[in-house]
Amino acid sequence: MANTKLNPIQVARQYLDSLVIESRIIGAEKPTSKVNILGQEFDTPIMTGALSHLKPGMAGLAQGAKLAGALCSVGMGDNDSLGEVLATGAKVVKVIKPYADKEEILSRLQFAKEHGAFGVGMDVEHAVDPESDRESTVAGYQMKLPSMAELREYISYTGLPFFIKGALSVQDAVRAKELGAAGVILSHHNGIMRCAVPPCALLKDIRKAVGGELILIADGGIEDGFYAFKALALGADLVCVGRPLMKPYDEEGPEGVSKVINTMTEQLKAMLLRTGSASPAEIDPEVIHEAWWIK
Repeated sequence: MANTKLNPIQVARQYLDSLVIESRIIGAEKPTSKVNILGQEFDTPIMTGALSHLKPGMAGLAQGAKLAGALCSVGMGDNDSLGEVLATGAKVVKVIKPYADKEEILSRLQFAKEHGAFGVGMDVEHAVDPESDRESTVAGYQMKLPSMAELREYISYTGLPFFIKGALSVQDAVRAKELGAAGVILSHHNGIMRCAVPPCALLKDIRKAVGGELILIADGGIEDGFYAFKALALGADLVCVGRPLMKPYDEEGPEGVSKVINTMTEQLKAMLLRTGSASPAEIDPEVIHEAWWIK
């Protein structure tokens, strides 16, 4: 009988572990980890995942990302909380839940725009109950799976870059591009979808389908800079890190967040150097191989 209880987080890590990297060290030069996303330069392609309700407060997460020169994304939280996050001066993507109340969505989008968010987004996959086809309730709010027309309206509402979180197929990525989204966050929301394909396993096919017209952000199982390198080599523009930030943030505040991102960035730069890659954007995907012998 097939195993229907595969842990998608473990599967994502197993997939990344099954990939090996060739060395191109001869003649290699010191690389840069900098990336340009929609005209904004960041010191690293490693960004914070859209975390929510962190005990030290969400503003400190943004401060830590700013210290590391990284993009920050944040999840649940009211407009007052978002205001504190944006007041740090960090570049922030606010990921909004797919509320059934349309006005709730529009008011949060408008607040993000008025207070200087870098971008906005929606984690559409969180609209549906994991065990049924019913639409879910999150923190007391009723969710609703948005229609194509509704998504198109939300994407165009603020004029800010809009990222659809939860895309996990070539079809979803192509639809996001057609809707006018700036990018997609390949994610199964920390295992919310049973038996979900590893996000990074789809990167090559999605990149081939959308070309350079969509920013691809890999989210799921990225634990260090070596995993980040693999995701970038497969076609990601950015990678999200979430859980590895939580304990350091709780213990050391913003400095703990920046320390983790900086350490991962140094690991990434080590792999850039060893593969003769001048920058994350210049990684040759052919340096990645499947370790078929350990399957």
